[in-house]
Amino acid sequence: LCKRGTKAHGKKSTSTNLRYKYGDNLNSDPKDSILIKKPEEWRLPKLGLATTYIIAKEDYYFVYPNNYNEMVRYFHNSFQHGGISIEEMVVPVAVMTPKV
Repeated sequence: LCKRGTKAHGKKSTSTNLRYKYGDNLNSDPKDSILIKKPEEWRLPKLGLATTYIIAKEDYYFVYPNNYNEMVRYFHNSFQHGGISIEEMVVPVAVMTPKV
């Protein structure tokens, strides 16, 4: 669940996902996200000369500074995929055997 909003700064052409963004010259608070300036080192596509990625940590989600409070209220406690949280990094596995 996304519980905490954090500000994302970038151009209007930036991707719309709430848990990760890519575009030109993105920026956000480093305690709430990971900033990737060299996408090729993370094996991510480089879409232009200034392509950067930001990925939300834990239960954060990205909101633009305009309409910040309104968007924080709207997306609070919503489920969004694509960030870096324990729920998204660990895959539960169960081995089931039938009773004979």
